[in-house]
Amino acid sequence: MMGTAIIGYGHYAPERIVPNSEIEARLGLEAGWIRRRTGIDARRYARKDEALSDIAVRAGEMALARSGLAREAVGLVLLATSTPDHLLPPSAPLVAHRLGLPNAGALDMAGACAGFLYALTLADSFVRAQGVPVLVIAANILSRRINERDRASSVLFADAAGAVLLAPTPRSDAGIIGAHLAAKGQSYDLITIPGGGSRMPFSEIRDPTDVLMVMNDGRAVYTGAVSIMTQCAEAALAKAGLDAADVDALIPHQANERMMQTIAHQLDIPADRLRTTIADFGNSSAATIPFTLSFTAEQKPYPQGAIVLMTAAGAGLIGGAAVFRF
Repeated sequence: MMGTAIIGYGHYAPERIVPNSEIEARLGLEAGWIRRRTGIDARRYARKDEALSDIAVRAGEMALARSGLAREAVGLVLLATSTPDHLLPPSAPLVAHRLGLPNAGALDMAGACAGFLYALTLADSFVRAQGVPVLVIAANILSRRINERDRASSVLFADAAGAVLLAPTPRSDAGIIGAHLAAKGQSYDLITIPGGGSRMPFSEIRDPTDVLMVMNDGRAVYTGAVSIMTQCAEAALAKAGLDAADVDALIPHQANERMMQTIAHQLDIPADRLRTTIADFGNSSAATIPFTLSFTAEQKPYPQGAIVLMTAAGAGLIGGAAVFRF
């Protein structure tokens, strides 16, 4: 029985740096307000000529180049995003084409902030079942979905992309050794983009802000996210037959510094095992975990046998966690 290995990482953040001072001035907030509440100092916004596929390709290209794998070998591309180039067609086929992957299937996955973990669990299973490499990319351009009148979302969201390339390995104990996915649809409306779907088609939109993001209850979002991320992480560790002491690195969704610290505390994982990029790059939804996985590996590589716990929650309310052994 084969396992899975990450043979390439990639990440990309747009060049434009947006400091807190710019947003605080726009919203009439005192200096330091955003940092105190979120742990964010700055975030990145895409250029006007950058689309979702452009930043996804940048992260995917880095992962492929670092792996040295022949591009003909990749069997599937999974793109986790809430901000595709178009509602139709999906963006993944274009990304696969631009990356030169002639034999890869391609699929968009709309799992909000938990999208990468859903894509990763599917990718791990596909690698084991089919014996072919899978490229997982998570990317978002959330700056174009921000409602500038909605303070809760304006201070948090950013643009970025992250990628991992999974491949078969004879080590059956490598890859995802425990995963748990969950959904709490009773909290479906906590974070919404009201317009553009079948409930409110574009043809019926009269207020342009109906296609922008709204966080309807920030406190409920925080509480619900902490709960589902912690529960999923505990369940994933149990399925792996491990406990907190076995975890070498914790990479939660980079939603809010206080939230991440709370989750680490509830899981009894020391703060020095928490990997984070939120201070400089903000919250790019599904992209935060693979971005952080790749970005921090440059300073602190993952040794063979390392146990990495990833957990996330997103609009819906959906959540998930995965225990990955390198």
